[in-house]
Parts: sequence; structure tokens; C-alpha cells
Amino acid sequence: MSGASTDDYRIGIEEEYFIVEKTSKSTLRRMPTAYMGAVREALGPGVSGERLHAQIEVMTRPHRSAAEARRELHGLRRSLAEVSAGFDLAFIAAGTHPTASWQSGKRPQAQRDDGLMHDLQMPGERNLLCGMHVHVELPDADQRIDVMRRILPYLPVFVALSTSSPFWESRRTGLMGYRLAAYDELPRTGLPELFESARDYQDYIDALVAARAIRDSSYVWWTIRPSEKQPTLELRAPDSCTRVEDAVAIAALYRALVRHLVRNPKLNAGVDAVDRAIAVENKWRAQRYGIHGSFVDRHTREAVPVAQAVDGLIDQLTDDADALGGRAELEHLRTIISGGTSADVQIAVYQEAAHRTGNRNEGLGAVKTWLTHASAQ
Repeated sequence: MSGASTDDYRIGIEEEYFIVEKTSKSTLRRMPTAYMGAVREALGPGVSGERLHAQIEVMTRPHRSAAEARRELHGLRRSLAEVSAGFDLAFIAAGTHPTASWQSGKRPQAQRDDGLMHDLQMPGERNLLCGMHVHVELPDADQRIDVMRRILPYLPVFVALSTSSPFWESRRTGLMGYRLAAYDELPRTGLPELFESARDYQDYIDALVAARAIRDSSYVWWTIRPSEKQPTLELRAPDSCTRVEDAVAIAALYRALVRHLVRNPKLNAGVDAVDRAIAVENKWRAQRYGIHGSFVDRHTREAVPVAQAVDGLIDQLTDDADALGGRAELEHLRTIISGGTSADVQIAVYQEAAHRTGNRNEGLGAVKTWLTHASAQ
């Protein structure tokens, strides 16, 4: 993502999907070679296979407007749906697959024996999860670390708005967003540490690389991180969003917030260990309750409803969204608050079908049907 000025704040969106059988909606045990070839031919450089056979990641190009990003993301999903249909397959955009079992996935021996999986062991095997990553261009390395630190209190908002993982291995988890609960079993996940400068961050990376704990900074999987390959700050907190409009709205929120923090360097300049600890608590509350919960506010000593926090953030970022051409996308966040996240819809679909049929498996089947339909829209 080179060639743009700081004021462009170009945006790129990456989404991970589960590839499923068209009829059963079950994840694949082995990805067909011919299918992957057809997907790469149709989607070009905007697609890659994930470490698990049942997953694919699509990537937009860098964009200066949310509308352009939306058009490309819609196009990528449509192309993937068309290719998948030709192989009697489909895809699901969600943080977890409602019925998939991590123990049923089979990897080639070479992949099972590679250095990463040898290091991660069972937590790595359990990583049957899909997220959304949003890149915003910030060419200055110190600025990336500064914004990463000052944005910490806001990260739980992105978790709450994107929840799409209420089921795990055919069970209700009790969480609206179970994905991060599972993902945080891995090392170097969760919220980033409070680095003061790019030099401090690089010292941390250099120490781990020199000790052969990691190969490079791409092995750091925090909810937000400086990108290894691009001059961007990469948001990794959200679940994979089932609906494109939700994904683009959350990406637009992140972009506007990055701009706002850059243009207001005193905002959250004093973020400290207490703020980080409260953000960790609020991240959990976002995973547990989604948009229906509340956040701890350090300054007022009150619980602030997520809906109120989002409304306040929209009002705070209106000028930034206008400057970036993303006002309509930012306003869509109110639709998420009023209409629910993917997790809300999944639970409603499950309850209706299970109650109507008296069969929980029918409920889970209805959820998978809704997910495949909504993901391809």
C-alpha cells in the first residue's frame, strides 16, 4: 500500500470464510485442488488459502473510499459464490462455524510437522476460526505505534459490533462472540502491550526473533498490530462479518477513528496500565454480551451501554467520516445496534427453528442455511 499520502488513510479489508458443502453446509475435510485453482483464476491476487483446509481469505485492494471497498468486497463474494456453486460448495462468513469440529479436520503431514504447528500444538489445531482484518495506511512507524496505544480503549467496540460466533461445535456457547475466547488460547494474542515508540516495539520483535521464538512480526496476533508487509495499522479484533454492509461499516469506523486520533494527538495520550486493564475487561464484556452489554468507564465510574458508546463515537467521528467519504457507512452502525449483529440473527433463527421442530439439529441447520445465504449477498 505505497504511493499515498498520510491524509489518504487508504483502507484494505481482509475476510476469512469457511468453505462448506452446498447441501449439508458442513466444512470440508479436504479442499479440492481444482476448486482452489478455479477460485484463484476468478478472484486473482485477492484470495489465498488459510492453514485449515476449510478456509479461504479474500483481500481487497487499497481504497480511498468506503464505497469502493464495498463494491470490491461484494464482487469478491459474488465471484466466490459463483465458483463454489460450480463445485457444489458454498461459503460462510462468521467467526465460528456452528457445527464444525476442529478434531475432524485433516492436514497434510508436512503441514502438521511444520514449525508453527509444532510450536502451537492443540491450541493451533483448535484454530477453526474466521476473522476480519482492516488495514489503514499510516506511513510513519512511530505514528502507527502511537495510534495503536491510544486506540486501546475503543477496541471492545469493534468486538461488540462484529459478533458472529455464538455457536461452537454444535453448542450455544453463551457468548455472542466466542471466536476470540478460542483464539486467545494462542500466544501473542489479546490486546497489545503499551509500547511508547516504534523503537520499543521493534526491540520486542527483535528479541523474539533473535531467540527464535518467532520468525518475524507476522507471528504477533494481537487484536491490532503494525502490519509486517504494509505501512498500515491492522485491526484484527472483529469476527468475520456475515453481512457485507456490517463489515464495511466497521471498517469505516476504524478508518475514521484512526484519522481522528492522528489529528488529535492529545486524545488518550495518557493511556496507562489501568486503561489497558479496563479495556481487557470491556473486551470480555463485548465477547459475552455483544451490543447488549455495557462497558466500564474509568472516568465516570459507570457502566455505559454499548449502544450509547457507539452513538457517542459516531457523533465524535462525523467530521472525520465526512472528510473520508464514509458518513453513510458510519451511520450504518446504528442499524447494527437496532437490528442486531450476525450473532443476534443466528440465535433468533436457531430458537425459532428448534422451537418449531422440537429438534436442536434442525435449529443448527437453519442457522447454517441463513449464514450461507447472507454471506453471499
